[in-house]
Amino acid sequence: MHGRKKQLLFLRDVIIFTFTAFGGAQAHLGLLLKYFVRNNRYVSEEELLELNALAQLLPGPASTQTLVGIAYKVGGLRLSIVTFLIWILPSAAAMTFAAISYARLDHKEKFIEVLEYMQPVALGIVAFGAYNLSKRVLVSQLSVFLAVAAVICTLVLRNAYVFPLAILMGGMVSSSLESPREETELRGKLFANINRKKLVYFFGVLLFLALLGAVINRTSPFSLPIRLFENFYRNGIFIFGGGQVLVPLMFTEFVQMKQYLHASGFLSGFALQQALPGPTFSFTSYIGALSMKNFGYGVWGQALGGAVAVLGINLPGLILVLFIVPFWEDLKKLTRIKNSLSGINAVSVGFIIAAFILLLLPVGLNLMSIGIMVVTFLVLNFTRISPPVIVVAGILLGYFV
Repeated sequence: MHGRKKQLLFLRDVIIFTFTAFGGAQAHLGLLLKYFVRNNRYVSEEELLELNALAQLLPGPASTQTLVGIAYKVGGLRLSIVTFLIWILPSAAAMTFAAISYARLDHKEKFIEVLEYMQPVALGIVAFGAYNLSKRVLVSQLSVFLAVAAVICTLVLRNAYVFPLAILMGGMVSSSLESPREETELRGKLFANINRKKLVYFFGVLLFLALLGAVINRTSPFSLPIRLFENFYRNGIFIFGGGQVLVPLMFTEFVQMKQYLHASGFLSGFALQQALPGPTFSFTSYIGALSMKNFGYGVWGQALGGAVAVLGINLPGLILVLFIVPFWEDLKKLTRIKNSLSGINAVSVGFIIAAFILLLLPVGLNLMSIGIMVVTFLVLNFTRISPPVIVVAGILLGYFV
């Protein structure tokens, strides 16, 4: 495959991945391996795991950054932007529509019943992703130790700062196994390639929007969309750890602190998001649209709220990954950075296992839930049945039982 034909085939696989990527970031890596390494070798397995490690190192949505990084390797900047839009638009549009429709539909109890069996299905998908990644990453005593330490820290501390600190520590521990010479010439080349203007733009957008939001009168119809974009852009810079960190931070800021929406609306939207394929971060489009509705904006205002939220939360991570991937091939040659990747991947496995445990607690250990979870895992592991089929089965089970 060469040139345009390869890129069109890649976009076809992106579309398939977009509509089959259930289970959040924990399950997405296994599907990325399937669609972009095994089915069609756009990148090697090593390259994919390196891109995932880079995404874990950066703030923002790991699945989105990894996918965009693959696209950049296949077809450059234009293909990566098209890939990004294909990936986020379906789920963001669905969540925006859900927010617009939420208050008009009086079926909340039935809604909860229908999604009842989605939780164990999602847990089975998460377990499948954790199992596949563990087989590849936990290959040494050190990697197992780092994964176990990440699980314990996550469960005991229950704090958003655990994620960036644990990733940093994991990378430092694995990197310190060797004491390489300073690669002075290579480092000089790398830092000479850094476009400082891009760094100014990156933080300048945040500062400009914060100032603009403060200057514009809060009664202005332009005020809330600008403030929302600034809020989500700021969160996009500081959210490490992916979707598992997103939800508690969003709940704290937009429900508890700013009271842009009610807890019931927030939790109903989150339940719906779990039933959709695509990036977990598209949940922000629901928050943005519902926030605009609760401040009296019409349908178009709510659609605008959904758009600015999902773009704001994704933009920092998109800028960072496109900023770094062009010289990632040289960057990973630095021995300290290369050695840190195994530790970062091991800590990521720990996060996935901890997320599985935390998700398991509210579901409970009744026989029905355990059975659905085990069957989901076995079907994914030993058959070619795709996640959407299992998800639809879970929805139908909740509807008819």
